[in-house]
Amino acid sequence: MPQSYYEPVFELTRGQTPESVHFGGIAVVDSEGRLLAHYGNPAVTPFLRSSAKPFQALPLIERQGHVKYGLDGQEIAITCASHSGTADHVSVIKSIQQKIGYGEGDLMCGVHYPLHEATSNEMRARRESPTPNQHNCSGKHTGMLALVRMTGYSGLNLAYIDPEHPIQKIIKNTFAEMCMLPEDAVSMGIDGCSAPNFAIPLLQAAWGFARFCDPQASEVQPVERMSACQTIASAMWKYPEMVGGPGRFDTRLMQIGAGRWIAKGGAEGYQGIGVFRNAFAPNSPALGIALKISDGDSRGRIGAAVSMEVLRQLGVLSRADLEALTDFGPSFTIRNWRKLQVGEGRPVFDLVWS
Repeated sequence: MPQSYYEPVFELTRGQTPESVHFGGIAVVDSEGRLLAHYGNPAVTPFLRSSAKPFQALPLIERQGHVKYGLDGQEIAITCASHSGTADHVSVIKSIQQKIGYGEGDLMCGVHYPLHEATSNEMRARRESPTPNQHNCSGKHTGMLALVRMTGYSGLNLAYIDPEHPIQKIIKNTFAEMCMLPEDAVSMGIDGCSAPNFAIPLLQAAWGFARFCDPQASEVQPVERMSACQTIASAMWKYPEMVGGPGRFDTRLMQIGAGRWIAKGGAEGYQGIGVFRNAFAPNSPALGIALKISDGDSRGRIGAAVSMEVLRQLGVLSRADLEALTDFGPSFTIRNWRKLQVGEGRPVFDLVWS
């Protein structure tokens, strides 16, 4: 296992001369926990940020919250989302809140303008301020409130986002179990939306995503958890527009995948992907992929391109898949303000096979 944390994964050129280099770490694991491939150190321990959302939604679905409150596939998907704040997203969020008896004013995620540029521009033109439901994490927070309601903890004098709140302890325990870690091995921090977040090794996070896509593998899980994994994964790939939004990488990757994989990115250059069994070849294994761009990837382009290259090297993407997703990579053209081609962004790594 390499000793350094991160290695070069992507370079930007000016002409043919490298100008900038991004570093990262990658782990590819099957649902039995075997490290199949990596780059950099798979034991590096970054925060998952929003890539943790499918795991954070799991306790609600495991306890049949979707049945109790009559949540449909779109509503389940948006509890796992970093949505773009479109009118459709806000409508789905409001629907959940009506069903669970909470409102937008109960959310503690904060506010920001929608990630969807056209929606944001229209609001600014109207001098309209954003509200919590337009926050990209409002689905996750609404799901947490649903868990508060159904577990009977709504009367506690403790914010639902407090790490000591019972539902956050349930979520952390579930996350640790899914990633095959003792709970005290999960490092904690506070996310941008004020909810607790988790840092674990890339290898363990990848294992968690693999188990999401193949919940019957490895150590036996309760029937309720296996069913919940299947429910969440199905909602994500059936309604990918709820997980991200127009033009977003997670959404487009799942649209093209059409049930072959799930994807959930996070802030600061994190990406999680789960690939189902038989997704790219007969008898192909379920896979979990976790990667981190060490500089944070502020524009999100590098993580998407590196993800594309990982999937390409693994043989997961067909030629048609690659053509359909070419806007995201693995390579892309760099143009100046006059739209002249002045360089290229390109991956510079080969996965190390275990």
